Amino acid sequence: MMERARKNNIQLLDTNTEVTAQEKEEMFQANQQSAEASNNETGKPLSKEYLVNKLNFTNFQDGTILINFKHKEYDLSISFHARPKPCLGTQLDCLWVETREIIEKLHSYKFKNFFIIDGAKLLSVTPKVSSMNDEGISFTLPETCYEISSRKVARHSCEGINVQFIQNGSFFYGSLIDFNAVSFCVELTTVPPQTFQWLDKNLKVNIILSNESETLYAGECKILKNTGGHKTRQYVLEPVEHQIQRYQQKDHRTKRQEITPSPDITFRHPFTKKMTTLKVTDISGSGFSTEEDEDSAVLLPGMIIPELELSFADKSTIKCKAQVLYRQISCGDERGIRVKCGIAVLDMLLEDNMKLLSILHQEKESNAYVCNKVDMDALWDFFFETGFIYPSKYEFIQKNKKQIKDTYKKLYTQHPNIARHFICQDKSRILSHMAMLRFYGNTWLVHHHAARKSALNRAGLVVLDQIGDFVNNSYRLYSLHMDFLIFYYRTDNKFPSRIFGGAARNIKDPKKCSVDDFTYFHYKNTYSIKNRLSEPWQLTETRDEELVELENFYERESGGLMIPALDLDSETADFDELVKEYQKYGFKRERLIFSLKKGNDLKAILIVNISDIGLNLSDLTSCIKVIILDSSDLSREVLHKTLLLLTEIIKRKEISVLLYPVSYAEKELIPYEKIYTMWIINMQYLDSYLKYINRKLGFA
Repeated sequence: MMERARKNNIQLLDTNTEVTAQEKEEMFQANQQSAEASNNETGKPLSKEYLVNKLNFTNFQDGTILINFKHKEYDLSISFHARPKPCLGTQLDCLWVETREIIEKLHSYKFKNFFIIDGAKLLSVTPKVSSMNDEGISFTLPETCYEISSRKVARHSCEGINVQFIQNGSFFYGSLIDFNAVSFCVELTTVPPQTFQWLDKNLKVNIILSNESETLYAGECKILKNTGGHKTRQYVLEPVEHQIQRYQQKDHRTKRQEITPSPDITFRHPFTKKMTTLKVTDISGSGFSTEEDEDSAVLLPGMIIPELELSFADKSTIKCKAQVLYRQISCGDERGIRVKCGIAVLDMLLEDNMKLLSILHQEKESNAYVCNKVDMDALWDFFFETGFIYPSKYEFIQKNKKQIKDTYKKLYTQHPNIARHFICQDKSRILSHMAMLRFYGNTWLVHHHAARKSALNRAGLVVLDQIGDFVNNSYRLYSLHMDFLIFYYRTDNKFPSRIFGGAARNIKDPKKCSVDDFTYFHYKNTYSIKNRLSEPWQLTETRDEELVELENFYERESGGLMIPALDLDSETADFDELVKEYQKYGFKRERLIFSLKKGNDLKAILIVNISDIGLNLSDLTSCIKVIILDSSDLSREVLHKTLLLLTEIIKRKEISVLLYPVSYAEKELIPYEKIYTMWIINMQYLDSYLKYINRKLGFA
């Protein structure tokens, strides 16, 4: 009988262009609720004062109420939307949404009641009709109305959401009518030669929900029911999965923390456009969970929330793009059933990422700070006292100390997005330090790990743990551009050799984690003008095909990660975006790539990295990387002439050089100061590294 009533409602309302498909569905749902309520119980009584306030709120929101009529002889009902006017307490005047020949349509019907629809609940009101015409209807309100709650989970009306409905290669298009956290209703319209006969309700369908700018949901669904109709039909769908896996599963998951007082999340719901506020139960840098009442739930697993705001007790806010991952029954009591929902952060501004992780690191370790304001005198004192700046390194720093001081003041006080620092600090005394720098397109350089001897066993590990937490929480953020991490260490330095080198040996796959050794020395331009490259030797800008040759050489020599991590493949050679990011904060970042050739034979690739003096205190960010592809006929003298030419091009009298492979330096008896190991981790395999160091160092 409900289906017959539905058909009657839709038939009448199809003549009215002002009534939406959403309103048609509301009418059907209201009739269902009314029927169920009459078969069960009257509902919770509410006062006239409550009713009047609800009517005035409906008027304030430009909403409608549903006026219901019953056939005088048959078990049929029809309904019309009406807009209530402001109500003072006894008399209610309403205007029809449809204004054409209402009275004529009702000649076989008598008034039954009206509904105020409110999610899972509705107010059922049975007043006396004072007057009725084609313009509107007036009532004398009763002293009591009734609240009816017949749905387990409320359905929420939607607007402006487009639907793509796909089954066996057939695409149908329509709109989202309403939804709840476990199912949703869509309305589809056929476009000739389409027919609904193409659809099999026993088979699953793929659904894509989107607004005018982006996809908000995509998933596989089963059809629960549908209406009839040749051109237009409504389908009620239930997602096959109520839990999605956004990312590859990890053993070392980001740790969720409970913060007191807990923050709130606020967002404009992507389907309903209504503001929603919920309380966070636990949180990490990569996501959080919340709870909502099952009967009014709005978080559909798989749904993307384009902009969500986290609000903390100190009034600070953090915005992000997020996605609902799962929902599960949490608890139930006299107040109803609670549902726990997990939400993943998809992206956020780097400033907000830094702010969130600062809060979480402080919760975990009170002396741990992320990008905090640093007393620069205390920082330099720390670097000298810990021996991080030793005499030969200070010789380089002393020559450029004003520039270096200015660079570090900007790094540690302006908090640029290209840099992060992690400090363990007791009051004003820095105990340990570690920093990161985005130095390539999608690669960050980890450097400057130091700790006071009195705190080495503890504080040095705190900042190492902070780095691990930071990258594990954040590397999937697009805005961070973190596909790889690089760390240079001296082969004679026992701690990093044990930790980073040990991780590479433990992982045993250079495509996941690789190590490559470079000799390191300072080149000084002391040659005369006569010491020039001469035929058949030539130094030219590197072409794409020569980068391919470099890639083939390195794959044969090492098989590691240097080529993609250092942006040396032909696809990632564009440095413009990174250069602009540095310039935005007043820093310098340039790169020149040259090919050293004998005739047409490629002998070496030379990468000139240009940045602010002392950006890295070992000068690994303002140096020349030399990669020897073919050492035959390439003497030490030719190499030095090449370096001379490069220093004149970049107008530097002295520059540090990293030379690969080490075997060439040893064969040509090139003096060097030390050997640096370049350690690289592919962030897709970060889990393997974290498992190793947690086991090695006993991190929780």
